[in-house]
Amino acid sequence: MPDELKRQFASDNYAGLCPAGWRALAEANAGHASPYGEDPWTARACDRIRELFETDCEVFFVFNGTAANALALATLCQSYHSVICHRTAHIETDECGAPEFFSNGTKLLLAEGGDGRVDPASVVDLVTRRGDIHYPKPRVLSLTQATELGTVYTPAQLETLGELARSHGLRLHMDGARFANAVAALDVPPRALTWEVGVDVLCLGGTKNGLTVGEAVVFFDTALAADFAYRCKQAGQLASKMRLISAPWIGLLEEDTWLANARHANACAARLASGLADVPGVVLSHRPEANAVFVAMSGAFAASLRDRGWRFYDFIGGAYRFMCSWDTEPGDVEALVADFHEVAAELA
Repeated sequence: MPDELKRQFASDNYAGLCPAGWRALAEANAGHASPYGEDPWTARACDRIRELFETDCEVFFVFNGTAANALALATLCQSYHSVICHRTAHIETDECGAPEFFSNGTKLLLAEGGDGRVDPASVVDLVTRRGDIHYPKPRVLSLTQATELGTVYTPAQLETLGELARSHGLRLHMDGARFANAVAALDVPPRALTWEVGVDVLCLGGTKNGLTVGEAVVFFDTALAADFAYRCKQAGQLASKMRLISAPWIGLLEEDTWLANARHANACAARLASGLADVPGVVLSHRPEANAVFVAMSGAFAASLRDRGWRFYDFIGGAYRFMCSWDTEPGDVEALVADFHEVAAELA
């Protein structure tokens, strides 16, 4: 199988549109409908998201996660504010300054914390370090769920951070590019990881969960969404044929496909981690909690795997990242594990 067709482990972005999303897209593609989100599919998708979180909320669809995060943070901040996030957060490491750009200069303040999670003490340090007019005023705490290192925040951890944010007058933003994987890992209702613990706005990922394009920006504090539609339009994020972005969400949500996809990806990651546990020269960098497996190995080991056609990322902190997706199959995992063992034998 050519590398471009072979299922890979570099990113869950490699996977295509899942069958449920494909069917919903085909249905929406038949005939004409009003543009710019004034169509029944977009309304239905928004209602499904409200049902998922068991609360009233304002929902907007944008093309990608960078836009979702950047526009959400711009809504929460003025240019003289700052956003506290983990130093490995996507908004810091992988969004090309988009949060700063769309907020007209809001500064990111980097918090510490093990395994990709923000340490509450680090947040306190950043908020209380200075209070003078020369320091960018902390306004938002941004959390990533699941984190960039494949770990998750428990409801108790989120509650602690939510209370901390409120006590210091911070809004709480959640980058949920892999939110579904966190829900699947923790086996809790989505509300327990969001508005019940104080999240004001969630950027809910669809692309990594089995869609082709489109993330949902979900405002639990609906007052914050008052002018968000204007931000979307100005930023080129208002799709004219919005139903072709929103309709696949219906397929993802109506029969809990989103959760089944996430559980499958998580299970494949657990299987991969188990298979790599006894490979000589390979060490798991973090205990996998969602759909990511991080390993430490030599450059020569990585090069040999790539020579065999495998694609994976060199990642933050020097580890190599292997991502499982909704369409990863047990045979894919077994083939990768077998090649790990063969390379280990060759390099012994």
